[in-house]
Amino acid sequence: MNTKQQRDNVLLGFCPIGKFVFSHEDALRFKKLLEEKMRQLNIKFIGIDKVVKDGIVRDIKDVQSVVDFFSRKKIDAVFMPHCNFGTENAVGVLGRDLGVPVVVWAPRDEAPLADGSRLRDSLCGLFASTKVLSKLKVPFTYIENCRIDEKPFEEGMRKFLSAVNVSRTFRKGMRIGHIGQRIDFFWTTIINESELLDKFKIEILPVDMVEFLGKVNNLAEKMADRYRDELVLIKELFTIEGFKDDIPLIKMLALRDQILEEASENGLDGIALQSFMSIVDTLDCYTGLATAYAGNTIPIGMESDIHGTISNIILEKACFHKDPAYLADITIRHPENDNGVLIWHSDAPLDLCHEDVKPRLGNHWILPSPLSGMSHFRLKDGPVTVARFDGEGGEYKLLMGQGESIEGPYTLNNYLWIEVKDWLKWERTLMEGPFIHHAGITYGHHQEVLVEACKYIPSLEPLVLD
Repeated sequence: MNTKQQRDNVLLGFCPIGKFVFSHEDALRFKKLLEEKMRQLNIKFIGIDKVVKDGIVRDIKDVQSVVDFFSRKKIDAVFMPHCNFGTENAVGVLGRDLGVPVVVWAPRDEAPLADGSRLRDSLCGLFASTKVLSKLKVPFTYIENCRIDEKPFEEGMRKFLSAVNVSRTFRKGMRIGHIGQRIDFFWTTIINESELLDKFKIEILPVDMVEFLGKVNNLAEKMADRYRDELVLIKELFTIEGFKDDIPLIKMLALRDQILEEASENGLDGIALQSFMSIVDTLDCYTGLATAYAGNTIPIGMESDIHGTISNIILEKACFHKDPAYLADITIRHPENDNGVLIWHSDAPLDLCHEDVKPRLGNHWILPSPLSGMSHFRLKDGPVTVARFDGEGGEYKLLMGQGESIEGPYTLNNYLWIEVKDWLKWERTLMEGPFIHHAGITYGHHQEVLVEACKYIPSLEPLVLD
């Protein structure tokens, strides 16, 4: 588990539900089985044995002590499995008063005993509890009725915890550093900072470009010898073209380190970077080397795209940082596959490079510039999720879709050809807004996680492309 995954370890409040009817002994048996299962799945949880008899809520009188206990422990979500039936009013008030994401589940009930009696009606009790949660307007996640060792339980818990990790970022608030300012002719990246702060607790921290570049130059001078040693290894990893000497490359490593220093010093969740032209002109180099490394550690939105940076943060939270997210352009259709499209841009995190490709630093392939430093490599293969957080006029949506990598023609910069189920639906939805051609991507299929996360993020509507 990497550092970012450890930081995102979700604390689950474990609150088993029972009732005065049916078998209390059987409810205790299932409570123990669930504790063992969650330990097996490496789920971090805390139970209520210290505040409720037998650690099972069976009466609404138990609710206040559980709410107080979980609030002190600062749980991120609560799991209320129905272990023999359900105490519906207690479930509703717990969900309402805790104010955290709720997941409910009931074990599949066995056949009646030989005399016709039953130890549990767990599913039946859950029908009542979910009605009360809906009545009290408490959003919740339901895991389908199954046996504890069956696949839907494990998959459902993992998806829920991933959704909690996404929504928790909004509940606690994000800090995004904006290095530089919006590129003047990119009207598509105009955003409303006040709305982001008011609706989603997203704070934009402006970083003065002059001061920032001064720190980069000072760092390049101070750490030049160490950077030269590092470049020996980098030159083995990369094909490097278009440089007369190592000075611009040294400055790129200083840029990498200063980006990470800004993030650490200011507690940033992501960075929006004005990737051209002030940085490029001042440091005599494009930013590909710096962002190839920095993007492995923190989500970066190029071209001052703050909504794009938010998209990257969401995707990294959805996969618990298994892979970095990359803010790419959705560009041209595949020349032969009607459902194929090119995901392309510059400045991709190096961890996304295809294993059979040697990354290259070279010139810009569009702009008539003599400077080098643009990264060129194909992204690795696999299933991907594409997402875009965006909005206009106070209404915000999270666009999401899934695809699979496919073979396609070679092109420059960082790219991946993907196939989706219905490209024409994607195309029309993107055109009709409120979206632009920038979208975050990461590996794995996380669409269900993102839909579930939106339940717990007020003012954010999911928009599914598939």
